[in-house]
Amino acid sequence: MEESKESQLRLSREIRIRVSESLSLSVEHALRILLRDWSNVMQAFPSLTTQAEEAVDLVIRYARAEDGWENRPEAYGFRFRGADCQQTHMEIIGVDDLGLIYGILEFSRRYLGIDPFWFWADQPINKLPELIIPIEDYNSPLPVIRFRGWFVNDEVNLIGWKEPYPPSREVWEPVFEALLRCGGNMVIPGTDLPKSGVHAEVAAEMGLWVTHHHAEPLGAEMFLRAYPGRIASYQQEPELFEALWQQAIDKQKDKNIVWVLSFRGQGDRPFWENDPSFDTSEKRGAMISRVVQRQYDMIGASVERPVCCVALYGEIAELYKGGYIDLPEDVIKIWADNGYGKMVSRRHGSINLRVPALPEPRDTGKHGIYYHVTFHDLQASNHLTMFPGSASFMKEEVEQAIKAGANEYVLLNCGNIRPHVYMLDLIRELWSKGMVDTRKHLNEFVCRYFPSHHEEIAELYRSYTEAAIPYGPHGDDLAGDEFYHHPARKIVGHWLQGKGQQSHRGLVWATGEVPFIQQVSFFKKCCEEGLEGWNQWLHRCDELLSKLNNAEDRQRVIDQLRFHGILNRTGCEGFLWLCRAYEAYVEGQYPQAFVYASQSMWCYQEGIQALRESEQGKWENFYKADWLTNIESTVQNVDTLRRFLRMHGDSPDFFLWYKEFLMPETEKHIYLENTHRNPLSDDELAAKLKRKFSESF
Repeated sequence: MEESKESQLRLSREIRIRVSESLSLSVEHALRILLRDWSNVMQAFPSLTTQAEEAVDLVIRYARAEDGWENRPEAYGFRFRGADCQQTHMEIIGVDDLGLIYGILEFSRRYLGIDPFWFWADQPINKLPELIIPIEDYNSPLPVIRFRGWFVNDEVNLIGWKEPYPPSREVWEPVFEALLRCGGNMVIPGTDLPKSGVHAEVAAEMGLWVTHHHAEPLGAEMFLRAYPGRIASYQQEPELFEALWQQAIDKQKDKNIVWVLSFRGQGDRPFWENDPSFDTSEKRGAMISRVVQRQYDMIGASVERPVCCVALYGEIAELYKGGYIDLPEDVIKIWADNGYGKMVSRRHGSINLRVPALPEPRDTGKHGIYYHVTFHDLQASNHLTMFPGSASFMKEEVEQAIKAGANEYVLLNCGNIRPHVYMLDLIRELWSKGMVDTRKHLNEFVCRYFPSHHEEIAELYRSYTEAAIPYGPHGDDLAGDEFYHHPARKIVGHWLQGKGQQSHRGLVWATGEVPFIQQVSFFKKCCEEGLEGWNQWLHRCDELLSKLNNAEDRQRVIDQLRFHGILNRTGCEGFLWLCRAYEAYVEGQYPQAFVYASQSMWCYQEGIQALRESEQGKWENFYKADWLTNIESTVQNVDTLRRFLRMHGDSPDFFLWYKEFLMPETEKHIYLENTHRNPLSDDELAAKLKRKFSESF
């Protein structure tokens, strides 16, 4: 039944908004976002007033005692006031700053159609002649998770995207806006950035709680940066450590901070690596307990009712589970996944104990999780590409953690945002509701960000995980983009250093203890089995693109889907040819190995081309700082390799392979050498030899 006009509020393009005279800086940020969104959708700019007696269409205000509002942090709602429909106005009411911010952004989402990742997913913005709003009061639901945030980690593309370093407001504001639109309230704004940067300042200005990297407890300066040349030992220099902690407390004590208590060594390593006197679990646990208690006491002396947490990450989790660490009762204990979405301990080199990383029933107090939708570990993680696991896998892991009592805090490694919007949006729903219907969520996600062909696009998202290469026995052993590059560069380095007679220790995590030739064969087999899956997935993607006539729609599908398939397919194929090159080299087939290495390099170069093609418009230079997966480095490594291979039989004149394989038989015995001295380039020779050896391909 059509809704009656009496139950609707109709807002024309040019409206008046009443705001409080005492809005905080963070709410002013949200108000500017609303004005921008209104202008983009309605193609007019609202007028603002602070005068209570003026007639207005929309009121933005804090809750008052007479509202009878639920007194909980971050609550907000919508109310409608007026004697009759002609004079009715809408009110966005918030209990506190974050409540008002969320209310403003929910108005933008619900009525203007601006979704959380509009900026990062290039959402098409629909223009409207007027807004028709149902006159229905609304109260915001209570999020399941109290502290919900992102760790902007492994964020090198954000660092390289714009010219200034450290990144400016231009970079950070879209990041924090997206987080707030997702209902987030907490952030670690970047990894080990200069203290002169504006990242923490902008986060706080926009209303977010700021928290810290576990390697930088309390957000303090790294010891060796502050005291170069000194011994970074708390046992020897407690006063110096505590001076840094106190400086950090004094700087942040008047802000909303989730204080991280921790004690690791410099460079995010166990502190006992630099102090061998801590040679037992008892000694290590006792030192961590002592430091955490000291940090806790120092904060308590300066901050009223501080929120504190401890990251049970890596070796600290193992010590805690072993009963060697004592923590203050009200500290939030943060459990971490293994980087691949599984709530077990992470792999250290080739050691993969997979100890469950969730609180046990007897473990009282508050708990939370640190979770990865992207990761950087120089092994098999996804950094430039989407999370390779399924949405149902992620749902099960996060829901299990919440049911186990880890419902106080969720911190997501969000990386560079742009490649990871689908899984970040999935977690948005999980931290709000505690559960998610993955099929319903995907359908809604696709409908929000893509104008047409929703079923085909949803199927591409679903089948992406089916194309991912399994490299181990566990369900989360799925290859991300780093799988095709870090092991490949290890193989090239090992090969060129003449170490082929011994296993590469840096590959044992995947291959086990086997000879180097078998390690190479392991990766070759993975890529052979995986290449067909990526080719098929990309074929379906290209079939969809052929149906799209609108250039913007095509670019959106390329950037949000095909881009990821291309990086996987070209990486997979490049790695496959590299492994074939090594096998040919071992057999003494040097010209063939040279061609295979060239074919490998050409495939990897396609990956770089995909990065460049994705940098159109506002994304210009977005992947310029690809320093973690570093496709360019892989290309350079393989180029060095093929130069090395050409030394095996084509040197010193670099004409011998041309003469042996390419020169017509009638010319080989009569040509004059002094007229044939311009050797072919590596690319030219490889291309001609490839055609000659085509039966081998």
